[in-house]
Order: sequence, then structure tokens, then C-alpha cells
Amino acid sequence: MKPMLPTLTFDRPIKKGWVYEVKYDGFRALLKWDENGIGLISRNEKPLLEQFPEISGFLLKLEEKFMPFLPLQLDGELVSLENPYKADFSSLQIRGRLKAKNRIAELAEVSPCRFMAFDVLAIRGKSLSSLPLQKRKELLIDFFESLELETTADPSSSQLLQPVLPYDKFDELWEKIVLYDGEGIVAKNITSLWEEGKRSTNWLKYKNWKYVSCFVTSFDKTNGYFYIGVYQDKQVANIGQVLFGFKPDEKQALGQIVKQNKISEDQQFIYVEPAICLEVKYLELYENQLREPHFHQFRLDLKPADCTYEQFIFQQKNLPEELEITHPDKPLWENQDIRKADYILYLREVSPYMLPFLKDRPLTVIRYPHGMFGEAFYQKNCPDYAPEFVHTYAMEDINYIICNNLKTLIWLGNQLAIEFHVPFHTIYSHGASEIVFDLDPPSIDAFPLAVKAALLIKEVLDQLNLIGFIKTSGNKGLQIYLPLPEGQFSYDDTRLFTSFIAEYLISKDPGSFTIERMKKNRGNRLYVDYVQHGVGKTIVAPYSMRGNEHAGVATPLFWEEVNEKLEPRKFTLKTALRRIKQGDPFKNYFQAKTLQPFAPVLDILKNQASKKG
Repeated sequence: MKPMLPTLTFDRPIKKGWVYEVKYDGFRALLKWDENGIGLISRNEKPLLEQFPEISGFLLKLEEKFMPFLPLQLDGELVSLENPYKADFSSLQIRGRLKAKNRIAELAEVSPCRFMAFDVLAIRGKSLSSLPLQKRKELLIDFFESLELETTADPSSSQLLQPVLPYDKFDELWEKIVLYDGEGIVAKNITSLWEEGKRSTNWLKYKNWKYVSCFVTSFDKTNGYFYIGVYQDKQVANIGQVLFGFKPDEKQALGQIVKQNKISEDQQFIYVEPAICLEVKYLELYENQLREPHFHQFRLDLKPADCTYEQFIFQQKNLPEELEITHPDKPLWENQDIRKADYILYLREVSPYMLPFLKDRPLTVIRYPHGMFGEAFYQKNCPDYAPEFVHTYAMEDINYIICNNLKTLIWLGNQLAIEFHVPFHTIYSHGASEIVFDLDPPSIDAFPLAVKAALLIKEVLDQLNLIGFIKTSGNKGLQIYLPLPEGQFSYDDTRLFTSFIAEYLISKDPGSFTIERMKKNRGNRLYVDYVQHGVGKTIVAPYSMRGNEHAGVATPLFWEEVNEKLEPRKFTLKTALRRIKQGDPFKNYFQAKTLQPFAPVLDILKNQASKKG
């Protein structure tokens, strides 16, 4: 059975009576479960379960729940899910090539793939393909709810069958696709039927193209491909070949130019010196080659020397549209090789992880208009020249910036806002959204005091079954977060707990810790600032950079990293990017808010306080 296919479009498919879905980059497949068992068949009619046994394994665990719905057939995408809006195609390709059964079984366990179902074609043996898409979508969601399965895409979930939900608004989904670097969107007419084997204009795929400026290096006479490259360290680096996207006259003209300017020729290729510059759009870089390259336009305004690998890498993820990055080559640090472009790229990379901690919070930034080479200043008020897309919130005669989206974050980055500081509540909060302990030793050499304090606090949290997260401050300290459910606890409530912890630390080691506010009276002890957690106070946001000489980043940590070997200077712009690829220690932060058992602990502290009173 051949699947129905979407038609590629280069125009935004915003239409009345259409819905929009995430387009995942994976293996298109049909999932069948009938009297012959479970089958997962690719669009080329190849069986996939031998390579991906985790899918059938998951389904069979729930066989009793599925039985009332059999025979069943779902249409969808087999993926290695990186985030809710993006699949990692290269990881899936690696899995698809494996032959060793023990290795397949190992990866199926530790890094399972999943089936993202976007259509239901049969339930209880009844064909649904003649129903309109809107009705099929309703039945798909009802099916998941009847099975008591989650209906959101979640790469951390053990649920290996997940639905693809429709969005009514293109722009709402597109913003998430750009933010999370997804492959694109599939737009679907809600009245469309499911037509086997047809490439339909009732389904349109719109892709999240990246653009690279490059030059032609050769022409393949056997298949018509133009090979393209960029300069890397003054050497030509091949990045692939392009065939599609040319109009007939453009392709003919390019072929003629190559022939007229050839420097050599063999049986297969005509070679040219770098001279003809093109702009090519593509999906991603895979094994140092462009995936799905399409010619976009000639770049007669560029010289080959402008087509560099550095510029290419900078464009690996799309920045928000109509947002100019000024002076990208401007150096920002005196002793670090960090340009403004590197900083913008950093913000782009960490944005999915950082933005949730900025969302709906009145923002204070520290701007460094000349990098670390000049004076910095605090900015709370939104400047008059801010563009219309920058949202604000007025409070106590200050018009604060609210950074809820990638566009605002990158605009602030372009303004060289280096440090992002946020309060312990949102503009909608009634009370504290979290408790934060700021463990600030007297100097970076005294950092082991912060580690000692953090581990003592962790012991208390574990005994009380409280959920804590930890990060570096980006300077010389550590910060521990306890996420709280919204609207349940006042700052007076949280002060009871922060003062309790401060007293506990001092009782354990009065030679190491103090609550003395006067610096001259602290000596070499770590100041436990429990007063800092309150209304109007702020803390540096997770993943924010700091304006210090080592280009520090306020970096989330795994608790097992907090030991005597921890070195605060190692957490910089470059190491933070590498760490994110290995996992986000704050990934479950917001889920923990509803699970945090803080109320019973607070009751005990209130009872103790009333007895003392």
C-alpha cells in the first residue's frame, strides 16, 4: 500500500479551511496491526520492525488496551525525536543501516525511535480513508485518549507511539519550527480524503530552508549536477551538488559559463576555478554534504572569497526573518576568540532551553555595547527605538521587556545584551514561582565552599523528598532551584524555608558559612543570602552569559557533577554549546513544579515558627 504524499511548495501555504502539522524528518511508514500481527512498512514497501523492534515491543506491552481497536492502520513517520518539533534524521539513518542484532537491541533500549502518527486509516477493521481529514484527525485523537496515551510530542517519554496534532494557525506553528529548527510544516485541506499513492495538492509541504552562499567547482556531464563549495582555511571545501531549482534558461546559462571557463576536463567532469557564486537552499548539513539542495539565485554581488565555511556554519539555523545582525565580526572579549556572530549563534542554539526561563518575566539586562572593551550598563526600561515585536510590561514606572520569543532574544543579542536577569515570579504570578539559593563564595578560589554548601543542601532536599536543580552562576558561585507550583506560596512562605536552610548550613559549619550582610565581617566564609530571594530581586537566568573575562555561562549541571573536581571557569560559551548536545539538566524543571511536595515541609516550618512565637 503506497502512502498519500504532499506536494512541495515554496510559498507559505496559508489557506482558509486548512490545518498545519509538524513535518518530521524520518522514514514515512504505515503501521498495521491485524490478525497477522504488527507490521511497519516503509513508503518503499520495506519492513522496518527488524531494525526498529522497540515499536512492536511498546505496542505489545499494551496489547490488551489495543485489542478493541484491531484491525488498525495508522499513517505516520518513524523518527528519532530530538525535540517536539524536530527529528534527527542522521541518527535514524544510522539505526536503519545496522545489521548486528545485539547492537540494534541495545540502541532500541537506550535511544528508542518512535512512530509519530498523523492519520488513522482503519479502526476495528473499518476503512476511514474516505472520511474528510478533519474527521480522521478527531478519530485519531479520540483513539489516543481512549488508550489513555499522552497526546503531545515528547522525546523524553517512554511512549513510542505519539500523535501529530493539527494547528489552526500557520504562524503559531512556524515560530516553533524556526525556534526548534524543525524540518518544516505540512499544510492539509480539512476536507481532503486519503488517496493511496497520490501526490496531492490537498497536502502541501513547506520546508524550513537554510541558505548558503557558495561557488561552482565542477559540472558532472553524466547527470547534470553542479558541484559547489566554500572556502575553509583558504582551501576549497566541497559541500555537495545541486540539480533542482533552476529554471531551464538559468541551468543552460550556468552550463555555458562553466564550459567557457573550464580549467580542465575529464571523462566525467568539467572543472572551473571558484568564480561563479550561487545561493543554494537546503535542509541541513549531513556528513558534510547538503541535504535536499535547491538552487535559489545567482549572487553576482559576491566574490568567491565571501563564500566561507564560517559564514556557512553561522547560517546552519535560521534566524528570525527581517532581523538584521549588525557588525557580526565585532570582537567581544579581549582574551577569548568570540565575535558578535558567535554570540548570536550561541543565543540561537540555546534559545529553546533559555526562553522558558525568560517567559513572562520582567527582564533586566546588562548591555556591553563595546563588548568587554568598554563600559557596561543595566537596562530595565525598554528603549524607545525597540521594534514593534518587542513586548513590554509596565510595573513601578518601568516599562520592562518581556522576552517570550526568539525574535526578541536575538534582537537583544544584537543590542549586545550579554547578561539576562529575571525575578522569581512571572507577570501573572501570585507569589514565588521558585525558590533559589545563591551560594556566592568570597572569591573564585573559594569555590569549594559553594560545592560544600550545595551538597549539604542536597542532603536536606533528599531527606524532605524535595526536587532541586543546580547551575553555576557563570561567575564564582552555584545556584540551587526548587520549582514551585504557581500561585500557591508567598514570599513569606519561601522565606521560612530559605532562612531554615541558612541556619542549617551555619549550624553544620559556622567556619565556612555566614548570614552576615557586612562584607568586612564575613572573613573567608560563604555568604548565605536568604534575603536575596524576594519581591523585586533578580537572579541570572539559566544559560545566560556573564560579562567576565572567561566568557562564563550560567550553566545547568547534573547533581553528580557537583563535587571537589568542579571548576567554574570551565563553563563558557563554547563548553555550554557542547553540553547541550549531551542533554539538558533542567529538562524536567517545569514538570517538577506540579510534583514538588513543598506544602508539607512548609506546614512543619510554620508549626515550629508558631511554637517559637
